[in-house]
Amino acid sequence: MDGSAEGAEFPAANPTRMPRSRADLERQLLRKGLGALTRDRHHCTDCGRTPLAGERIHRYERGDLVCALCRPQRGDEPALTETVQHCEHGHTVRRLARAA
Repeated sequence: MDGSAEGAEFPAANPTRMPRSRADLERQLLRKGLGALTRDRHHCTDCGRTPLAGERIHRYERGDLVCALCRPQRGDEPALTETVQHCEHGHTVRRLARAA
């Protein structure tokens, strides 16, 4: 053989650097999980906090989302006021009517 590889070349299964220790792995997984959680959440334009489930949020014409705590600081009226739903809202098991 001349030392050349036969067949197709495949990229490494995991091109990112693997963690060296268990603590590194834990930190990497924690960062990844927190990033996924915060990416899909809405936050108050004024203070930056995430409104809690059941809390009222106010949407303004420009698209600003303001929590109930920051609402009194604004002079204009919101275009829409709604209640924050739990992340599992609509995913509950519903009983079906029994057939007679």
